[in-house]
Amino acid sequence: MWPDRRLMDLFKIEHPIIQAPMAGSMDWELAAEAAEAGALGSLPCAMLSPDRLREEFAKIRMRTRKPIAFGFFCHTPPVPNNARENTWRERLKPYYQELAIDPAAPVPSVNRAPFDAEFCGVVEDLKPEVVSFHFGLPEASLLRRVRAAGCVVIGSATMTAEARWLEERGVDAVIAQGSEAGGHRGMFLTENIAAQVGSFALVPQVVDAVKVPVIAAGAIGDARGIVAAFALGAAGVCIGSAYLHCPEAKISAPHRAALKNAHDDDTAITNLMTGRPARGFINRVMREIGPVNAMAPEFPLAAGALAPLRAKAEAQGWGDFSPMWSGQAASLGREMPARELTAKLAAEAQARMRSLGG
Repeated sequence: MWPDRRLMDLFKIEHPIIQAPMAGSMDWELAAEAAEAGALGSLPCAMLSPDRLREEFAKIRMRTRKPIAFGFFCHTPPVPNNARENTWRERLKPYYQELAIDPAAPVPSVNRAPFDAEFCGVVEDLKPEVVSFHFGLPEASLLRRVRAAGCVVIGSATMTAEARWLEERGVDAVIAQGSEAGGHRGMFLTENIAAQVGSFALVPQVVDAVKVPVIAAGAIGDARGIVAAFALGAAGVCIGSAYLHCPEAKISAPHRAALKNAHDDDTAITNLMTGRPARGFINRVMREIGPVNAMAPEFPLAAGALAPLRAKAEAQGWGDFSPMWSGQAASLGREMPARELTAKLAAEAQARMRSLGG
């Protein structure tokens, strides 16, 4: 029923749909439910310790034996910059005072770890069917170990040069992430967010640039987006924001409320939340400081000084300092369990393709 089976054959899944790994917004449950319905369920690993990753995967395997992807970050750990971090804390000081938080309190540590030898050991032990990488790829020796464990490897690209770079290093499929997508930009050969490419322009150019299957990501929230992705040459889609509407998503009350009332112009790309460009709902700190500001410390350190503000505000039902990641098509999402959503997206996309003579 699908016009291109390469991705389904590669991942051994029933539908060419990847549930995006969304660090901080989900856990094992969403991945397991999407997988059981025939998508590729993805577990975000960047905010997990190796032991916690083992625990999460064990829970997935108690729910389903279907293919699962582990999603990792491949960023370079930041070099501490006390001057920049102090400047950031001074800029946030009025908010600390407003919320009656001690501005001199120690900054909480930030738990976003890049893929390393320890994580690689976990992959070798657990052998997930797929491993996905964001912000490039790990060093060659680690990548060889992942492949030797029998895992399919995929990576994210935000332009054709990145897609070619990934293919040259042996990935089995490329995610073409358009600027409309929620969460962190997968860019790694450039830091120029002003030149970010939209999905409709990016996907066909990546398809032309590489021989491996291409997965479209960005503003795909319903069957129309899935059909459009295939028309552009993609072999599958990666869907994130639509799954955040599901009860299995582990997001704050303000984040869920923003999703429920989303409009197409409610999000912006910001570096304030973590230090790296990511798309999310516009909130107070983005409006007052500006969504992109050079004083935000390097990824992921910016999140540390925001953490006490976020916790205090969320306790009062506010998302003023929260990273409420979302793509530009969040309003297309529907509130239903992940298993039901996956089945409905697949069925509706196939029906639309039939109606169009595909």
